[in-house]
Amino acid sequence: MKEEEIVTKIKEMIEKMRPYLNMDGGDIEFIKYEENYVYIKLSGTCSNCLYQDNTINEGLLQMFQSEIPEIAGIINVDL
Repeated sequence: MKEEEIVTKIKEMIEKMRPYLNMDGGDIEFIKYEENYVYIKLSGTCSNCLYQDNTINEGLLQMFQSEIPEIAGIINVDL
């Protein structure tokens, strides 16, 4: 899969996830895709959540990798 296709797919998947995070007062923003890593920014209640690592590594990462095996990991950035 080309990098442009991967970025498009990532953005589509984030839009599908957003309502679930919004229900708990959180949000997710795509920052970039670089060297097989997805950079995101969690905000709202998600930014301070004790389960943030679980959400990223067990939820988001598994979901991304199921559709885009090239993804090696997700990095939450503080901007």
